[in-house]
Amino acid sequence: MASSPYFSLAILFVAALAFGLAPLGLAWLWARVFSPAKPNAVKNAIYECGLESKGDAWMQFRSAYYLYAIIFLIFDVEAVFLLPFAVAFTGLGAAACIAMLVFVLLLIEGLAWAWAKGVLTWS
Repeated sequence: MASSPYFSLAILFVAALAFGLAPLGLAWLWARVFSPAKPNAVKNAIYECGLESKGDAWMQFRSAYYLYAIIFLIFDVEAVFLLPFAVAFTGLGAAACIAMLVFVLLLIEGLAWAWAKGVLTWS
């Protein structure tokens, strides 16, 4: 059996399966043995931060909040890309400077587009 070329593959498959299922099995066993199964109305009540919830949990949010957050993330990540360029500026050639200039111009274009569309106005 050990001479089969698929034997080591089968052993690795079983080990991977055991690696994933062992914690699940141990958690299930721990819950069955140690956790008390006494559900009641107080335990099953929905609460948040120790307070009882009021009203419906489904609330409609304006999409402008998400657009504002995404634009913030885009320009926040821009700083992450610009910092290594600024640190290594003296050792870089003209091609790197042109590439970074194109990057900054695309970001400025995106900012101008967001400004023209009114995404940045908080109403």
